[in-house]
Amino acid sequence: MTANRKPETRHSKSLGRGSKIAMPALFLLLVLFGGRAEARRPDFVDGYHGGIYGHYPVAWKTRFLNHTLERFPEWCICLEIEPETWDSVALHTPEDYARFKTFAASPRVEFTNPTYAQPYCYNISGESLIRQFTYGIQKLKAHFPEVELTTYAAEEPCFTSCLPQILKLLGYRYASLKCPNTCWGGYTAPYGGETVKWVAPDGSWILTSPRYGCERLLEGSVWQTTAWGNQPEYLEACRRAGIEHPVGMCFQDAGWKNGPWLGVGERTRANSRYVTWRGYFETNGLTSSKTEYRFSQEDVRPALMWGSQVLQRIAQQVRHAENLLPVAEKMAVIAAWTAGYDLPQAPVDEAWRNLLLAQHHDSWIVPYNRLHGRTTWAEQVARWTATSDSIGREVIAQAWNRMAGMADPTDSRLALQICNTLGYARRETVDIALPASWQEFDVEILDPDGDPVETCRSRDRLFLTVQVPAFGFSTYEVKKGGMRPSQNPEAGPEKDEEPYTLENDRYRITVDPRRGGILRELKVKGPAGDIEYVDPDSEYGFGELRGHFYEQGGFRSSTEFPARISKGRNGAFEEYLLIEGLIASHPFTQRITLRKGDPGIDVELSIDWQHEEGIGEYDQKNAYNSNRRACYDDRYKLNLYFPARLADPHLDKNAPFDVCRSRLENTHYKTWDSIKHQILLNWVDVAEEAPDGKGLALLCDHTTTYGFGRNEPLALTVQYSGQGLWGFNYPQQGMTRIRYTLVPHAGEWRQARIDRISACRNEPLLCSLREKSDTKRCSLLDLGESGYELTAAYPTDKGIVVRLFNAAGDDRPQKIHFGKRFTRIEKIDLNGKTLESCRIKEQRQGCSITCTMPRFGLTTLLIYDHKQ
Repeated sequence: MTANRKPETRHSKSLGRGSKIAMPALFLLLVLFGGRAEARRPDFVDGYHGGIYGHYPVAWKTRFLNHTLERFPEWCICLEIEPETWDSVALHTPEDYARFKTFAASPRVEFTNPTYAQPYCYNISGESLIRQFTYGIQKLKAHFPEVELTTYAAEEPCFTSCLPQILKLLGYRYASLKCPNTCWGGYTAPYGGETVKWVAPDGSWILTSPRYGCERLLEGSVWQTTAWGNQPEYLEACRRAGIEHPVGMCFQDAGWKNGPWLGVGERTRANSRYVTWRGYFETNGLTSSKTEYRFSQEDVRPALMWGSQVLQRIAQQVRHAENLLPVAEKMAVIAAWTAGYDLPQAPVDEAWRNLLLAQHHDSWIVPYNRLHGRTTWAEQVARWTATSDSIGREVIAQAWNRMAGMADPTDSRLALQICNTLGYARRETVDIALPASWQEFDVEILDPDGDPVETCRSRDRLFLTVQVPAFGFSTYEVKKGGMRPSQNPEAGPEKDEEPYTLENDRYRITVDPRRGGILRELKVKGPAGDIEYVDPDSEYGFGELRGHFYEQGGFRSSTEFPARISKGRNGAFEEYLLIEGLIASHPFTQRITLRKGDPGIDVELSIDWQHEEGIGEYDQKNAYNSNRRACYDDRYKLNLYFPARLADPHLDKNAPFDVCRSRLENTHYKTWDSIKHQILLNWVDVAEEAPDGKGLALLCDHTTTYGFGRNEPLALTVQYSGQGLWGFNYPQQGMTRIRYTLVPHAGEWRQARIDRISACRNEPLLCSLREKSDTKRCSLLDLGESGYELTAAYPTDKGIVVRLFNAAGDDRPQKIHFGKRFTRIEKIDLNGKTLESCRIKEQRQGCSITCTMPRFGLTTLLIYDHKQ
C-alpha cells in the first residue's frame, strides 16, 4: 500500500537523521537497562517495502540505498521489494544495480518477503500462496543468486495460519509477525514475548518474533503499533514483560528518502542497534523458544472494504483465475500421461505471473489508486486475470486436442469426453452444448460400457448424469438420431404457479412470494423423515436481503415487497425457482437451482441498482484518521440471512491449507482497534456439537465476510457503499452479481466433506465433444477416501510435480494409487530438494505408494518417468 497513506514529512520531522533523543528519555533508558545501555542496546529492524507496482522510484532509489549504506556503516536494512522490480533496476540503472548486488550479498541486507506480489496471504488459495513464493524466489535468485532466504517479515498484515509449514518447506528458519507501521488493513493478535514457536495447523513450527503481548495498538493512530519507533514507553513495556531483547521495526515505503529511521550515531533513538531480522535472532542467540503459539486464523485481523462492489469484483476475478490455472496444468498432465503432450512452459509462467500480480495487496486495499498514473488497480486486475484466463483456456484446449481430435459436427457419432481434475471419482450431472447441426435431431448417449444413458434436452443443451474416475476421464458415445418432432416441447420457466416449491430426491424448498421470496421451508429428505432447516422463530427470513440504507433513514428488507416466482425444470436433472423482487427500489433476482445428485443448493443473486445508494452504518464524511468507520460493522451492510434451526451451533471456516474453529462470540466490530476475523474464503459451516447433529455450510464465489454470533443467524455480506479508507467513495457501478451455495448436512464439515463439495465447484468436470475415442475410462491418480486433496499437478523439466493436502483425513498411512507404472517417485520440499524416495509397489494396473502426513499437512511429489 503506497499512496494516500501517512505522508513522508510526518515521520521525517520526528524521526529523521537529525532528530535528537530527549534527556528524560535517555535517563529512562539508563534506568531500564541498569546503566548498561551499551551492553543491552535495543534492536531495531529498518528497511523498505514496495516495488515497481507498489512504488519504487527506479531513477534514484537504488542509488540512494547504495549511498546511504556507504555513508552509515552501522545501518542494516531488510527489503520487501517485489522481485520483478530488479528487472527494471538492471535495465534503467545498471551501474546502481551492479553496486547494490555487492550490498545484497552482505550481512547488512536481508530480503524478507520474496513473494512475487506481496499478497495478504489469507485471502487467496493455498496453491496460489505457494506459487507466490516459488515464482518470487525464482525471480529474486535470478538477480541475487548468493542471497540466502532465512526470515519472513512483511510491512503489511501479510500472514495466514499455514505460513510456518510453507516457510519450513522453503528452508526458512525465522519469521516475524509484526507489522508496526502499516496496519491500515489490519494486524495480528498480540501474544507472548521475545520469541515463540509459531505453530501451523499441521503441527510444524518456525521460530518467530510475535507482536508482543505488551505491543499495543498506538493510541491516536489507525495504522501503527507501539513497536514502530523504539520509543521509551514501548521499551519500558517490554522490560515489564520480561523481554530481554526488545525489537522494534519499520519497513518504510520505497519512495521515501528518510534513510535510517531512528537516526544515526549519538542521535539514534534509544541508542538502538540496527539489525536485520536474521541478525536479531542470531546475534542475540535467540535460536530456540519454549513457548508454543498455536496461531489461529482468527489471530489475523484484517479490515478491508468488504462488500464494496469493486473489491467484490476483484475477488471474483482472482478466484476464477486461481481455480482455472491449476485445472489447466492438471489437464496438461492428463494429456502428457495419456497422449505425450508437452506443455509449453513460457505461457503458463506468464499466466501465473499475471494472476500473482492481481493478488497484490494494493489491489485489495487501494483499488482506486492508479498504477504509474494510468489505470487503477481494479482496472489492472481485470486485465491481469483476463490474460491468465485466456492462457488457461488455451492450455486446456491444447490438452483436449492432443488427447482426441476436434469434433466434426457433420459426423453422426461423436465422443463426449469428460475430464475430472480431482483425486477422487465423481458422479455428477453435467450439461453440454450440442452442435448447431444436431439441434433438430434426437440424440442418444451411451456410457463407457455401451449402455444407454438417460438424458434431457433444453433448447441447445443436453443434460445427463455421468461417472468419471479419479484424476482421469470417461468417454461417452454420442449418436445422432432421427429428426425431432416439431411439437416436442422444451423445458422452460412457468410463471405464477402455486405452490412455489422446488423438490428433488434430496430437498424440498418452499418460498413465500408475499415476503419477497424468502424460504418458508428447507427440508432435507431422509429415511427417518424430513428434517427442517428454516428457523421459523427468527426475526430474519431465510434468504432475506436486509441492509441499512442510511439515506432512506433506516433498514430496508426484501420482505417489504411481494416477489414474482418462476419455476423451471430440465427433466429429472435440474429444477429451479426464479425469484424476482425488490430491495428498497432496486430489482433483484435469485435463481435457486437443484441438480440431480448434487448435495449443494446453488443460488445466483443479481441486483440491478437503479441509482447509487448509500448502504452502511452511517454517511461518514472523513474516514482517513477515524478510529470508528462506517464500513466496519457488517450488520449495517446489505446481507443475505440464513437463520437455521440449529441447537447452539459452532462455526468452522476454511483458510489456505487450514480449517479454523471460530472462537468469536460474534463477528461485529466498529473501530480499527477492535478488528475481528470474519473472512469467508471458500466456505463457512455452522453445525451442532452433538455427533448426530446437523449443520449448514455456506460457499461463495469470492473472498468476502460473513456474519454470525450467539442468537444471530449466519449471514453473507453482499453490499457496502459509501466512504471508506482514505476518504474514497465506494459506489455501486452496474449490477451486483454473486453466486453462493448452501449445503444442509448431518454431522460436522468433515463428515459432510464440505471441502470436497467446495473443490468440485472450484474445479467442475470438463466436458467436450471430440472425435471417436477408443479409451473409455482412465484414472491416473486415485486418493480414494484418504481425506487428501490434489491441489496441484504440473509438468517440469525433471518430471511431474504432484501436491497433496490432507484436508480431512487423519495421520495414518494412506495409499496413493497411480494408473501408470513409475520407476522413481520422490518427496520434495518447495525448493525441489529431495526429502526422501518413495517405495513404489507395482500392481496389475499401475502402481502405488504409501503417504503419511498430519491433518492439514502438505506433501509434494516429483514423478520422474513412467513405464509404457
